[in-house]
Amino acid sequence: MRILFVCTGNTCRSALAEAIARKVIVERGLTDVEATSAGTSAWDGAAPTDGALLVGMERGLDLSQHRSMTLTREIVRDTDLILAMGPHHLERVEGLGGSGKAYLLTDYASRGANVKPVNDPIGGELEVYRTTADELDAEVRRVLDRVTAERT
Repeated sequence: MRILFVCTGNTCRSALAEAIARKVIVERGLTDVEATSAGTSAWDGAAPTDGALLVGMERGLDLSQHRSMTLTREIVRDTDLILAMGPHHLERVEGLGGSGKAYLLTDYASRGANVKPVNDPIGGELEVYRTTADELDAEVRRVLDRVTAERT
C-alpha cells in the first residue's frame, strides 16, 4: 500500500508526515506499506525548511535527503491512499483524479471525529514546528492503526 501526504510546498507538514510514517512503518514491521509526500505548489527539489529539519532531528527523523516533489496526476494515480493537510490540498488532489482515495488527514485518522486542517508552521518559531510535529505524529499513528485494522 502506498500512502501519500500532501501539503503546499512539501517542505514542512507533508515532509514531516512522511518521515513520521516511515519511522512508524519500520517500528510496526509493516513491510508492504510505503509513505511518500508531495506538494500542490512545490518547487521540485527544494530541501525541507530549517524548522522541519531541526524538529525532525529532535525526534530521530532524518529529513536530510528529502526533496520536494510537485503533485501530479501520475502520482495521484499510482497512490492507494492520499492524505491532505488542508481542504484546498484535498480539492487539488481530487481535481487530479484522487476522488475516492483522498481524505483530509485528520478526517481519515479520526474517522470523521476530528475534521480540521493541520496547522502550517512555515515561517513560525521552532515551537510552532514542534506543535505541528506533535499533531502529525498522533494523526499518522492513527492512520496506520486504521490501515492495519482494515487490512486484517
